[in-house]
Amino acid sequence: MEVQKIGIVGAGQMGNGIAHVCALAGYDIIMADMSSEALDKARALIDRNMERQVSREKITAEDKATALGRIKTTLKLPDLGQTDLVIEAATERESIKTAIFEDLIPHLQPHTLLTSNTSSISITRLASRTDRPEKFMGFHFMNPVPVMQLVELIRGIATDEETFKACHDVVERLGKTAATAEDFPGFIVNRILMPMINEAVYTLYEGVGSVQSIDTSMRLGANHPMGPLELADFIGLDTCLAIMNVLHDGLADTKYRPCPLLTKYVEAGWLGRKSGRGFYDYRGETPVPTR
Repeated sequence: MEVQKIGIVGAGQMGNGIAHVCALAGYDIIMADMSSEALDKARALIDRNMERQVSREKITAEDKATALGRIKTTLKLPDLGQTDLVIEAATERESIKTAIFEDLIPHLQPHTLLTSNTSSISITRLASRTDRPEKFMGFHFMNPVPVMQLVELIRGIATDEETFKACHDVVERLGKTAATAEDFPGFIVNRILMPMINEAVYTLYEGVGSVQSIDTSMRLGANHPMGPLELADFIGLDTCLAIMNVLHDGLADTKYRPCPLLTKYVEAGWLGRKSGRGFYDYRGETPVPTR
C-alpha cells in the first residue's frame, strides 16, 4: 500500500513537526486539533521553521510554498477519515489516545493505517481498543522532528508485515532512519534516556551536585550536547514523569521509581520550557537554575 495522504491528530510540539516534515516530503496533510488557536500557532511555527531552512539553503522558497500548500487544518476529527495513514500525536495519556481512536474509527477507510507517536505506552494495548490491530503500530518521532533523524517503529503483537513496510517506506521518504523496537515499556530511546534523566534528578535531590554542575558534568564529561536537566526541561517534566511511571508500572522494577523531586516539580506546575520554569527559570533573558 502506498501512503499519499496523512492525517495528524494534535497540533502541538510533535504534531506540527510531523506535519512539517511530511509536507516537505510531498504528502498531503490534514492536521486536526480541538483548538483553533493551537492550529493557527502550529501553522505559524511551521512557516517560521521552514523559513529558517530556506535561509540556511536546506530548502528553496518554492519548496516551502509548495509544502505549506499541502497542509490543511481542521477542528473535526472525522475529516481525517479519507487519509491513508493517521499519526496520533496527542498528549501522552492513554485515556486521551484511546478516546481519539474510538472517535476516529467509524470514519476511516478500510485500508487506513493507524499509528501513535506515543513515547512509552503499549502499542499492543492501544491497538486492541481499535477495529484494526493488524494495521496499527507505533510511529515515534524524536523532538524536534525537523532536526532529529531517528524514527522508532514499534510493532504491536498483531501488527502485520504490510503495515510495517508501509510505515518504513514513509520514514525513508522523509529522509529519516528507522529503528525497529519491540513493544516493551519505553521502547529503546526512552528505556535508556529517561532513567538517565531520572538519575540526574536524584543526583540533584540528594545534593550530590547543583543543576549547573550536573549539566556541565554531562556536557563536558560525557560529550552530551545538552545536560540531562536542561534536556528534561526541553522535553517537559510532565512527559518525563509520565514515561518513568510507565516504566515503573510496566516493568515492576524499583530502579525505575520516579524521583520524588521530579514529582514535586510537576505538582508545582514547573514543567520546563513550556511553562517558563523547571530545573531552570526561563522568564528572564537567560535561563537561571532553580536549585
